[in-house]
Amino acid sequence: MHTYSLATYMNHFHSGDWTGVADLMVASAEKLASIGADFFICPDNTIHRVFPQVRERSPRPWLHIAESVLKEAAKKGYKRVGLTGTKYLMESDVYPEHLLRPSAAERERINAIIFDELVYGQFRPEALKYFQGVIQRMRDAGCDAVVLGCTEIPILVRPEDSPLPVLDSTRLLARAALKKAQFALQC
Repeated sequence: MHTYSLATYMNHFHSGDWTGVADLMVASAEKLASIGADFFICPDNTIHRVFPQVRERSPRPWLHIAESVLKEAAKKGYKRVGLTGTKYLMESDVYPEHLLRPSAAERERINAIIFDELVYGQFRPEALKYFQGVIQRMRDAGCDAVVLGCTEIPILVRPEDSPLPVLDSTRLLARAALKKAQFALQC
């Protein structure tokens, strides 16, 4: 396991330096490859925004978080899925454009909750209520599941607290990695 600090990544996010984000990911991949890693994962949805750049420069393959989520959604028969996460994620093409995104105002508020509260370990009832309202709106718009597309959101929004079934992206990526590792051990 290797990662740079969130602050290091955020410096690149805030300046729109997505190549810098890719450079950090590739540097991590090179370190991990040098000690024998067979493949890589990144549990941060937002960073997947630079995966096209990273995959072409990476010394080993990566599992893509959105691919893991979409595979599970298809397996469960979900037809219309909503997306929550950072503003950077929701305004990117990490997930297909047919996923329902929150409104611009909702994206701003969700982003503020993530970066001003959740990353600091603050899980306020008001934040949960806000997420529940957004997810309920998605349900009313015809969604049959919602992606929790940020590592901190599932700590706040548990499956039993959500108006829709949840697709916990971090957990689904971890399961995909375990499956891939088990397969590699069997070969």
